[in-house]
Amino acid sequence: TAGLVATAPVLPGRPWLLAAASSSVLWRTVRGLVGHSERRLCPAETCFPLRVPEVDKTARAILENSRAPPPMRRFIACPELARTVASRLSGNSNLKPTGRRPAIVLEFEPGPGILTRTLLNAGCRVIALESNHAFLPDLESLKKKLDGQLEVLHCDFFRLDPIALTSNPAVMYSERLLGNLSILPVPWTADIPLKVVGIVPQKRERNILWKLVYALYERRSVYKYGRIELNLFVSEKEYKTLIAKPGDSRIYQPLSVLWQTACDIQLLHMEPWSSFLTNSRHGRLSIPKSVLLQNDHLCLVRMTPRKNLFTDSLTAANSCIFILMVKQCLAKCRTKLVDKLNLWSSESGKKLLRQIEIPEDITTGNLYPEEYKHLFEAMEQSEDFDQCWLYDDSLEDNSAINF
Repeated sequence: TAGLVATAPVLPGRPWLLAAASSSVLWRTVRGLVGHSERRLCPAETCFPLRVPEVDKTARAILENSRAPPPMRRFIACPELARTVASRLSGNSNLKPTGRRPAIVLEFEPGPGILTRTLLNAGCRVIALESNHAFLPDLESLKKKLDGQLEVLHCDFFRLDPIALTSNPAVMYSERLLGNLSILPVPWTADIPLKVVGIVPQKRERNILWKLVYALYERRSVYKYGRIELNLFVSEKEYKTLIAKPGDSRIYQPLSVLWQTACDIQLLHMEPWSSFLTNSRHGRLSIPKSVLLQNDHLCLVRMTPRKNLFTDSLTAANSCIFILMVKQCLAKCRTKLVDKLNLWSSESGKKLLRQIEIPEDITTGNLYPEEYKHLFEAMEQSEDFDQCWLYDDSLEDNSAINF
């Protein structure tokens, strides 16, 4: 990194794709990209199109770079799949630059860099966040050929903002990560300042979705910088949970309500598990079992935070109360909502439901996400309800979620 120099300004019409980030080196580089260099990068100076390795070579690289025993990871190894993902991202009009500032997309855990190379060939600018040191040399070598179009950093995106201090160099705080990228906070109603793309780790999938939804509602971590858009590969069963509708007690869960309330959720692509390579030394697909739901695919899902999520009654400051209310209501989805409200404020349930025009006999499992939001806002404005209901014995313990 000692020989790294500041690079040229961003070319108009060439969107950024971010793969991972941190360190003072990145800060100097990105400053150069936004206008502190005297030299302008010319596309003719690069070596496009970059050669994308075939599956067998990628498989060898994954096995050679796997730790023993490795944490389970999946990788895009098929060039055709990488092109499909790149086209889904590039086909989004929001990916194009707006005004002077180009969109930034964060690609986490690029591994052997198949998607990274494909994105570069598509004209994207990439910053890759990779947590495994073994994959860094090849990515660094690729970076040197591109004269600033690619940056590579050692960072674990899903371990941002740890609660406890750690000596792990791949774990860092979002202020350092995004500050090094010269990314400034923007108002919640502004355009998307940052896009994230990658495969969610299988064993931590549910915990990661909980961590992200808490951060979103409380506008912590990366969400301090605005409406961060996620483009994540998640299991088919988790995708179906995210989009579940009222009435299906098997899968309509607090995560369903919270993510649907907070984001516009869009399915971009479905791909069989067999299309991805794992770092298992036995070559196993390690497909997670699912009894209730079909789980034959990984789903590329876009989750775009809504501009109108926050109101005078639902704010980042009281959003944790909204989350706890949803969790408590759906702890028993066949419970009548009016009975739950009467527990929180004696004989006030019917009055509140009439006020927001919700049937008095509805159960908690039949309430739509937007109705949960309206219910919470009405409770916040009502003199009959205070926050003492938070201490109900049946309330799920937030600390039980292992981030």
